[in-house]
Amino acid sequence: MSTLIAQAVSLLKLRIGVAIAASAVAGMAAAKGTTLSPGQAAAFALAVLGGAGAAGAFNHYYERDLDVHMKRTQERPFANGTLGANALWLLSFAALLVASLALALATGGVVAALYVFLGAFTYGVVYTVWLKRRTVWNIVVGGLSGSFAVLAGAAAVDPAPQVVPFVLAIVLFLWTPPHFWSLAAARRDDYAAARVPMLPVTAPDRLWTLAILLHTAALAVLSLVPLGFGVGPIYGVAAATGGGYFLWRSWRLYRNPSRGAAMANFGASLVQLLLLVVGVLADAAVG
Repeated sequence: MSTLIAQAVSLLKLRIGVAIAASAVAGMAAAKGTTLSPGQAAAFALAVLGGAGAAGAFNHYYERDLDVHMKRTQERPFANGTLGANALWLLSFAALLVASLALALATGGVVAALYVFLGAFTYGVVYTVWLKRRTVWNIVVGGLSGSFAVLAGAAAVDPAPQVVPFVLAIVLFLWTPPHFWSLAAARRDDYAAARVPMLPVTAPDRLWTLAILLHTAALAVLSLVPLGFGVGPIYGVAAATGGGYFLWRSWRLYRNPSRGAAMANFGASLVQLLLLVVGVLADAAVG
């Protein structure tokens, strides 16, 4: 039983999916409008998780030829042969996506469901199929998948655009490249063996560390903008703490581009995202 659960977590990329679902919940909390019931909010978050899971599973299926060359991914179910690659799996992933979109439509409305679809499409097709093997811009554009999750959550509350959720969506867009570039730097040999053109594989240290530092500085500053639009000090403390820590780690990486510093920066990106989400939720609860 534990093996099946572990395979499901791996196949659906539930660790990433939970982060995306949490971003959608943050979007709900940041938006102003009709308050969703706890049941509706949970169901919509599940829809986002399902959409992300469908895209993640397709990513495993499509990249099985790359995954065998990377120590980090060679034990994924399609890469190691535990699951055979056939059309039934593709139909299963499509069914999961359709069911997730139906749930998003029922609980969040048309606009919210559209954002859920765009998030899954961006990760599953734009990033995985079109860009990952071709350009260093792969994860830059792929970062839109997290942004769409924030916008989806906000649209479930009110489909009209709002400033704070839009700013948070941009923060997520800026967050994704330094997050994955840090991992790629720590696992550079894997990405080089698989011939995936991640920036730390193709560019000199001074360039990719500078790109990480600039992205982190921009998102740290931008994450404070909601304070000017009615968001309270609890959020401000969380955003400043997380952004400051991430920026400090990025500066350390810039000064010393080692594998250890890259992994520390990867960890700092997770801390920053966690504090941002917790800050939004805590501020909404107090407000």
